[in-house]
Amino acid sequence: MAEGFAKKLLNDSWHVESAGIEKHGLNPLAVKVMSEKKIDISRNQSKLIDRAYLNQCDLVVTLCGDARDRCPVTPPTVEKRHWPLRDPAQAHGSNLEVLDVFRQVRDQIEKRVAALAKQLNA
Repeated sequence: MAEGFAKKLLNDSWHVESAGIEKHGLNPLAVKVMSEKKIDISRNQSKLIDRAYLNQCDLVVTLCGDARDRCPVTPPTVEKRHWPLRDPAQAHGSNLEVLDVFRQVRDQIEKRVAALAKQLNA
């Protein structure tokens, strides 16, 4: 979801990639809630964090504690930020309750990416 918002909100000078510490595939609920915002992430693929790629980055943002704690070490030239968001894929309850968690997290990501874009695009 963060990749989808970042590609929409950051200017063209930014190359945006999303990756995780494990490959889980694209969650269909993430696709659904992003489509509600008119952002199609259905072709995105689950990718693993690559140390060489990270070392070439200007900025790395982690979205959950597990990613922050297990993310490979990057050189001091790479700015790291952590957004402590709930992993919606870990939500429990009825289908509607889980979908609501995905929407809540989506909206939190959108706000954070919008603020980041405002700062970086300035």
